[in-house]
Amino acid sequence: MPPWKIKLLYDGACPLCLREVTFLQKQDRGRGLVAFVDIADDAYDPAENGNVSFEVAMGRIHAVLSDGTVVKNVEVFRQVYEVLGMGWVYAATRWPGIGPLVDWAYGLWADWRLRLTGRPDLQTLIAQRQERLTCSYAERCRSGDI
Repeated sequence: MPPWKIKLLYDGACPLCLREVTFLQKQDRGRGLVAFVDIADDAYDPAENGNVSFEVAMGRIHAVLSDGTVVKNVEVFRQVYEVLGMGWVYAATRWPGIGPLVDWAYGLWADWRLRLTGRPDLQTLIAQRQERLTCSYAERCRSGDI
């Protein structure tokens, strides 16, 4: 079993996501309960992260539990906050009347987050990443072959 209880896959190029991650890292207080994985890093490897591709992870937040189970959307926040001893923050999102509303609001946020943070759309980000990875892997961009 890994030393962490949950691995949070986050977009390190998203300023609002980084704010949340910084807060959560402070709450973890170096205990290593949460492993933080930046999916925007070109070294991101889906095979090490529940086989969640960059494209899928960019569309909705995901996390991997220590047993390998992948969770997504608001359930990620419920799980992370619970691991950090702050489950009460998201407890109400489990209630029948509130849970679906919070899930719906998160879906809106996820659909608009790139635009709201002044970033290109998902397809552009995917293309840019693929170009960087291709150039880095083949080292052909410097020579002008691509």
